[in-house]
Amino acid sequence: MTDWLTVHRGDAPLVVSFPHTGTDIPAGYEHRLVSPWRSRKDADWWIDRLYDLVRGMGATTVHTSISRTVIDVNRDPSGVSLYPGQATTELCPTTTFDGEPLYKDGKGPDAAEIADRRARYFDPYHTALDAELKRLRASHKKVTLYDCHSIRTVIPRLFDGELPTFNIGTNSGASCDPALASTIQSICAETGHTHVVNGRFKGGYITRQFGRPADGIHAVQMELACRGYMHEPLGPVSEADWPTPYDPVYAAPMRAALTRILQACLNHAYA
Repeated sequence: MTDWLTVHRGDAPLVVSFPHTGTDIPAGYEHRLVSPWRSRKDADWWIDRLYDLVRGMGATTVHTSISRTVIDVNRDPSGVSLYPGQATTELCPTTTFDGEPLYKDGKGPDAAEIADRRARYFDPYHTALDAELKRLRASHKKVTLYDCHSIRTVIPRLFDGELPTFNIGTNSGASCDPALASTIQSICAETGHTHVVNGRFKGGYITRQFGRPADGIHAVQMELACRGYMHEPLGPVSEADWPTPYDPVYAAPMRAALTRILQACLNHAYA
């Protein structure tokens, strides 16, 4: 555990990853950015609060407080796109999801700085995930890695129309047992919200890197459309209206569904 990386250890066969809830931007980077708000705009707002129930389930959590603008720990560090042919952001993003520049002219990170950020923030996060998965795998036949995400419902640069509320990613079925994905899909369907499996978001680098069903590690990415758990203005947002405050009453139905999903992950691991 460091001042930016927090690991809370549990004994259940479930690791919950929070790669994009961080909003911290070290002073050495912040003065080069166009605006503090824009550099935090694409955070997975309130996801760590939404999922704070997992500790009561005995899960292990791995959380970075560093903003994805500094480095995105869910991108391939080699620079290879996870979604070829589709708009996305880089390991060290230079634009928002909407395509707006994050850095002032000529102030973006060069190759040496990107390598330094990777060593400082990316590698330790992945080392922590790997260590916790190995620790739990030593005492359980199966372990689930559940990677938590959210994104605004309407972002024309990334996808058409409105995103389904639940976006389940299993790297096209390669990162976890299809039976677990099917159970999660069924729970999502029962909520009445829209859902999709391996749609626009099939799972980022974390899901693809660690999901090894043959070795007893099953990885699932859950990308929630923000409207499912927070008061989201659909369409373009501004500093005046984004993010909206966390409302536990509004989020309660989503928390109930997520509790069922996470319990299904545990049931699968214990089976």
